[in-house]
Amino acid sequence: MTDYELHTLPNGIRIVHKQVSHTKVVHCGFMLNIGSRDENAHLQGIAHFWEHMAFKGTNKRKAFHILNRLDAVGGELNAYTTKEKITFHASVLDEHFEKAIELLTDITFDSIFPEKQILKERQVILEEMAMYQDTPEDAIHDEFDYVIFGEHPMGMNILGKPETINKFQKNDFEKFIRNNLNTDEIVFTSVGNIPMKKVIKLANKHIADIPQMSANRKRTAVNGYEATITEIKRSINQSHCLVGRPAYSSTDKLRLPFFLLVNLLGGPSMNSRLNLSLREKHGLVYAIDSSYASYSDTGLFGVSFATEPRQLNRSIALVKKELKTFRNTSLGINQLHTAKEQLIGQLAMSEENNASLMLAMGKSMLDKGKIESLESIFDRIRKVSSAQIQQVAQEMFDENTLSCLTYTPN
Repeated sequence: MTDYELHTLPNGIRIVHKQVSHTKVVHCGFMLNIGSRDENAHLQGIAHFWEHMAFKGTNKRKAFHILNRLDAVGGELNAYTTKEKITFHASVLDEHFEKAIELLTDITFDSIFPEKQILKERQVILEEMAMYQDTPEDAIHDEFDYVIFGEHPMGMNILGKPETINKFQKNDFEKFIRNNLNTDEIVFTSVGNIPMKKVIKLANKHIADIPQMSANRKRTAVNGYEATITEIKRSINQSHCLVGRPAYSSTDKLRLPFFLLVNLLGGPSMNSRLNLSLREKHGLVYAIDSSYASYSDTGLFGVSFATEPRQLNRSIALVKKELKTFRNTSLGINQLHTAKEQLIGQLAMSEENNASLMLAMGKSMLDKGKIESLESIFDRIRKVSSAQIQQVAQEMFDENTLSCLTYTPN
């Protein structure tokens, strides 16, 4: 994430761009600092519903014209919603960059939420909910959010609930946007072989006229966690399990040491501690991983896997054994060096994906107001000590603070 360029429009929207050579494709999008945590109970699911409705009509276009605009030139148009972000993004050949930036501006800021389209999309979202419920490895993560964060908005399902989805009307979307949209919390991010001068020119043409907005929004702080053990019976063949707890925020100084530890514990590599133990040594799982998501004021750590019901307790015990090892034993010099080089290599390869880089730039700019270079990140990784790793392990892997959620067969 080096050599990015930044420009702020008079309305407060920031333009962050990285020019890369040897590509004909440009990836770009708007990232808004709004997500499901900004909903209250009776609006649960409206941020994600808004993401869907952005494609269903603007003052200039009907749904078909939105969907066809970039598809007709081989491009892609997409969007997603998280706990704290809504993103509308596109990938096109660089010769069609202006089409992408104009269309993205249109759907992000000029949606009209046609009532007939709301009725249709309501059913689509209900089907999306049903699809996730039929996939226990996905559903358990949504359920785990509630286990960790409870009735706080962070614990609510991003998709919402049928009883809220069925009530949304046009004015609900307009009011939610009016109450949450700040132009100084919006970033237009792009990566491609285009000079910044051209990006600014097109931003001035298509984005600069968006009115400045400054909603008076305050997010509810996260607090009150207590570890729990929860078992839910479902019509499934395997048992599914998630063990975890709240973790460090995106600005916490211990975030990077913990990220390194989680990667060593159960990251994507086949030599992760959990994979070597539960799959390679004991043959109890097909896949097991640990994850760490950081947010503005909290985080979420989890270990997830599925196994035969008769092997569930043994598998949980082996997970806890690995956590205990990290708590009680500091990494040796060679172990720590290998863990660092592995993470550095993974991060370097992730930057090769320009679409992911574009999204990471937008998130970093919103969360931290800057984009740290890979070299700087690598330097900080190399400075992490065994003592720091053990410190975060003793705090984050304390068995008394861990919650456990299981799906077991009826």
